[in-house]
Amino acid sequence: MDITSQCVVELTWTLKDTLGEVLDELDEPVAFYVGGHDLLPKIQEALQGHSVGAKVDLHLEPEDAFGDFDENLLFLEPRALFPKDIQEGLTIEGTALPAACNPDAPRNVLYTITEIYPEHVVLDGNHPLSGIALRLSLKVNQVRMATEQEQEAGTCGTGFFKIEIGDAPDTGGLLH
Repeated sequence: MDITSQCVVELTWTLKDTLGEVLDELDEPVAFYVGGHDLLPKIQEALQGHSVGAKVDLHLEPEDAFGDFDENLLFLEPRALFPKDIQEGLTIEGTALPAACNPDAPRNVLYTITEIYPEHVVLDGNHPLSGIALRLSLKVNQVRMATEQEQEAGTCGTGFFKIEIGDAPDTGGLLH
């Protein structure tokens, strides 16, 4: 069966930056709905017409992946607003930010604590892969027609690195 919109593909992949550093590997097949919200549009386009066993290599510029880095999504917040045990690398949903945080910080974003200073904390609302061109090697392991429930939902319940918090627009994000 060839891949078309309204079908489900089970994929494995290796995701690298343009220097060849492995950013993510998916060794066990995961199901994604083609024609919905599970995959980036360029990935869906590249998969069209392929079938089981196909290997597809893609180069994605930031605008086709997770966008350019946006300095307007960096916020310096008072250290005292956060628990003493926070660490760099932790993520916080925008809806869970302390009320005294900058009111301009969007609440439909997932923030990463990138730096901790004695008096301040740096929150980054950019996707971790924003601003990065990516190389993706996909392997199609299975193809089937989507169920009516999958078609109505527009998803298999998984996504290609999506961050969706609250009523966030579907701009692609992190799965984890």
